[in-house]
Amino acid sequence: MKKLHGTRRAFGSALGAAAFLGLASLAVAQDFPARGKPIRIVVGFTAGGGTDAQARIVAQKLGEVLGTSVIVDNKPGASTMLAANEVSRALPDGYTLLYAPSSTMAQNPHTFAQVPYDPFKDFTAISMGGRGPLVLSLSTSVPVNNVKELVAYVKAHPGKVSYASFGAGTSSHIYGEAFVKKTGIDAVHIPYKGGSDAAKDLIGGRVQYMFDSASSAIITSATGKVKILAVAASARIAALPDVPTFAEQGYAGLDLPSWLGFYGPARMPAPVVEKLNTALAKVLAMPQVREFYRSGGYEAGGTTPEEFAGITRSTYDSWGAMVQQVGLAKQ
Repeated sequence: MKKLHGTRRAFGSALGAAAFLGLASLAVAQDFPARGKPIRIVVGFTAGGGTDAQARIVAQKLGEVLGTSVIVDNKPGASTMLAANEVSRALPDGYTLLYAPSSTMAQNPHTFAQVPYDPFKDFTAISMGGRGPLVLSLSTSVPVNNVKELVAYVKAHPGKVSYASFGAGTSSHIYGEAFVKKTGIDAVHIPYKGGSDAAKDLIGGRVQYMFDSASSAIITSATGKVKILAVAASARIAALPDVPTFAEQGYAGLDLPSWLGFYGPARMPAPVVEKLNTALAKVLAMPQVREFYRSGGYEAGGTTPEEFAGITRSTYDSWGAMVQQVGLAKQ
């Protein structure tokens, strides 16, 4: 009988603790965000780039929706891993968020030997921010006008044509190697410390082609020194309606998912996640925000936390299969 009473007391205590935690979580959500306490969005790129610009317009509108200040904190380095690692170690209270490309969660773990975070255990998926593919950009010094002609040109000049990437193990490198393997060409990989440095040399003609973000490629093509040959996606994009996909040009399979999204540290209270998700959905549906994303080659659009967690997992699996197929060694 004493054992039964003890069991009941323990069960009652557990229920009481659960109820207390539930009420505490609800209280946190009701008070979030606290007056005068800013929300920080960490971005793994330098100020002035496409991802930074997206984060800043979202931060401005998110602050208006939530009634608090939202700031962008740039933490570039190590292929966005510095920024991701910082957020993974932050308090899971909703005041520190990460705005990251798919490469942070879905590619880095497959291509780098030392990744200081687990993409699934160390983060809370909040919402996708936008989808935007990589594109194939070509120096106008190369006398070709489509992918088929580029392949023929490189085969006619084996080992003489080089392609740039954001760095070894990055998405532009993986795409570059996949393109080499799919077409059987002999091109030289030139890794850079970031997309902007690679784009400068592409404009200068020091490298012949690269897989670049659509937003960057739109800017470089405006110089007249770069042209965009193909979109690495399943369909053409609104910002580049006249640029065909790889599949349209006879090279299917180069259309892996590419997106950006919002994460927080692991174990964030569900009500806080829901509040942030609802606010982000409002922001990403605003015409001004949607047009800003579209002008840079992206389509703005939110998801539920559950949907975004699933997208993160499926993209991780897809890129893992590509890395294995290409045979890329971890850096």
